[in-house]
Amino acid sequence: MIKPSAIAIVGATCSGKTQTSIELSQLMEAEVISADSRQIYRMLTIGTAKPTFEERSACPHHFIDILNPDEPFSAGKFADDAQIVATDIINSGKTPLIVGGSGLYVSALCNGIFDEQIDESTLIHRANLEVRLTNEGKDLLYKELSEIDPESAQKYSDQNPRRIIRALEYYYTTGTTLSEAHKNQTDQEKPFTTLWFGIEIERALLYERINQRCISMWNNGLVEETEKVLSMGYSTELNSLNTVGYKETISYLSGEYTKEHAIEKMQQSTRNYAKRQLTWFRKNPSITWISGSPSDISKEIFRHYSNR
Repeated sequence: MIKPSAIAIVGATCSGKTQTSIELSQLMEAEVISADSRQIYRMLTIGTAKPTFEERSACPHHFIDILNPDEPFSAGKFADDAQIVATDIINSGKTPLIVGGSGLYVSALCNGIFDEQIDESTLIHRANLEVRLTNEGKDLLYKELSEIDPESAQKYSDQNPRRIIRALEYYYTTGTTLSEAHKNQTDQEKPFTTLWFGIEIERALLYERINQRCISMWNNGLVEETEKVLSMGYSTELNSLNTVGYKETISYLSGEYTKEHAIEKMQQSTRNYAKRQLTWFRKNPSITWISGSPSDISKEIFRHYSNR
């Protein structure tokens, strides 16, 4: 039996994924599953470049504005919930468009939760664990791992701090223990196949778009948005706020950065994030890379999909 197909549209931030998905939804019956680890949060709108209400009204979107900034979420939880939504979309006779730059989220849904690669959320957890290793020592981290994932702890009985951090960061990023992920790696059966497409864009143009978007975010209310969230009592230490854009804005609000320096750091951090995204996706041989305008790319994706 041939499984129905979903379409994954991936690429760097500012590459045009949202507009491409909207264009594609006009060519076929489809709904978007947003695979973005930050757009899930309410109130974090400008800094996450969420699709506008007009764009969302053109095509149903899922997994946007579903949690408050302090509510936990993980790639594993996303994969479980999004698989149910994808199945419902397919059963309704439509095609799921899995759209986003959070590589771990897309991979968790389409390939299964186990993945040795890292994305932005993994790096955040790793940095926090590195600080804890320095301040608390490996014994406490090992005790924590023993409680969370006793199988991995037993395997790492030599208490190698690198392996302890790896197992803990995997759990905190995905919501699944590393030992369980290894067990399930070959056992996961998806109800759909995935056609992968990446948006190819010339590096200089991408960086120009990133720089302009950061300025636009700043001028269109990023500072006010961040102030509002913080005024509601949300901690600056939250993972949702310890990310590109909000992190630099918080430093500006605290007086650490000037406006000019905050924007410059935001641009640099976003460019670095785009590099990491492309490094992640380039390792996936299933991705067909397409360049051009969103209209041209959507037509090419539709052609591939129709001829599958």
